[in-house]
Amino acid sequence: MAVKSLYERLGGVFAIAAVVDHFSDAIVKNPMVGQASKNPALREWHTQQLDRLPGLKFMRTLWVCNVAGGPFEYQGTQPGLTPIGLEEAHRPLRITPEEFDEVAAELGRTLDFVGVPGQEKEEVLAAFAAHKDEVTEGSRTMAPA
Repeated sequence: MAVKSLYERLGGVFAIAAVVDHFSDAIVKNPMVGQASKNPALREWHTQQLDRLPGLKFMRTLWVCNVAGGPFEYQGTQPGLTPIGLEEAHRPLRITPEEFDEVAAELGRTLDFVGVPGQEKEEVLAAFAAHKDEVTEGSRTMAPA
């Protein structure tokens, strides 16, 4: 019997999309990284650019499906130097390592909320954590606003 991919164990695209939907809405309301964030770029995104949220949910769904071994290919809207290219899209947001960790914690709470089993939860969180340096690169290289 073949070992199922993480994508299959998560329930496929519809289950992943439901997780991404809940997670994305939770980030908007999260006091550290959402609408009340002390980070002006994150606060502005979560208050004045929410019309872009449906597209972001779509891109996040593609990304999770891709890194989980599903049949969908993620390509960043702003390709970067890495295969996933997350640094370019996140650089202007100046996401700090602490903010990244809070987003990861929110992802963990969402995975618990929808009942993702422990092994799969750890695999999703590890895939997310693998891109911390890319996502937080802007907080290290850009001058303060």
